[in-house]
Parts: sequence; structure tokens; C-alpha cells
Amino acid sequence: MGTREDLLAAAKQCLAERGYARTTVRDIVTASGTNLAAINYHFGTRDKLLNQAMMESSADAVQQILDSLPAHDAADPTARLRDFFQQLITSFSEQHALWTANAEGLIQALHSPELRAELGSAQQQARAGLADLFGPGAADPQLGAVLQTMLGGLLTQHLVDPEHAPTATDITAGLRTLATLLSPADQRPG
Repeated sequence: MGTREDLLAAAKQCLAERGYARTTVRDIVTASGTNLAAINYHFGTRDKLLNQAMMESSADAVQQILDSLPAHDAADPTARLRDFFQQLITSFSEQHALWTANAEGLIQALHSPELRAELGSAQQQARAGLADLFGPGAADPQLGAVLQTMLGGLLTQHLVDPEHAPTATDITAGLRTLATLLSPADQRPG
């Protein structure tokens, strides 16, 4: 790996171990075996390096979840959605520092137009990827937008109060109820 890649790998490690706010330049330099000048040369600032590392780590975590799902089963989309949310919730617990860093990065974006633009672009890519959750034939940008919105809300609930946050079963059952309520009256059961 080159210096840039070493810095990114070290920043990802520091995010996973310490979170965004507690990761210092010294932590990254120590973990990467590089120097402060390398951070400035390749990224400009610690925040730009951490932002890049955070976006890549978050995208990688969600992609791993999507890749680990069982093969698409058109007969049971509820099970696929429940599996997705269950693995996402597990990731929130197992990679808690990463997801905390993700939330911290969102707060940083409120003060940085550059970061806001980068995160906005990353969210568009995430929506496109999530739209394919039920297979390329089912890809719908609106579905991706709903899933991205739910992912953000679920993350917030699990970071703040994981014991009372909804389970994957709660979410899929609630969506089924919502779909029934939103369907035309002539298509509702009973």
C-alpha cells in the first residue's frame, strides 16, 4: 500500500476504535506509521481524511450486509427485508464505534458545505444500492429513498436507546401494516 492508502486504513481503524471526535492526528500518524505532513499532503486536514474514511467504512459495512444476504427470494420479500434489518442492527452493535462515528460525521456536515456535498453524494449512491435490495428488476429509486431514510432513523434509535429500539421483526410488521393502510380500500383485506 502507498502512504495515502496507509492513512485511510489507519483512519478507518481509529474510527472503529475511538470514533470520530476522539480520533486525533497523532492516533492516525501512529497507526499508519507515517507523519503529519503526509496527512496534509494527501488530504489537507484530519477532518477530510476522517470524512473519507468514515464514508468508505460505512459504505463497506452496508455493502457487506447486502452481499451476505441469502439469494433473492421473490416469493418472500418480507424475509429478505427482515434479514437486511437484522444484519444492520447486528452491525450497529458489533461495529458500534463506526456507526457512532457515522452519526458524528453527520453533525460535522452541518458546519462544512464540502462535507455536506460529499455526504449528499454518498447518500444518493446508498439509495441507488438499497433500491436493488429485492433484485435489479425491482429496483425503484423511491424504495431506495425509503430504505435510506429508515436506515438513518434506525441507526439513531440504536445509538441512543438500543434496548428499546425496534427489532427487524417490528419494522417489517409495521411496514406491512402501513402498506395495508396505504392500499386502496378495495384492495384491503377483510
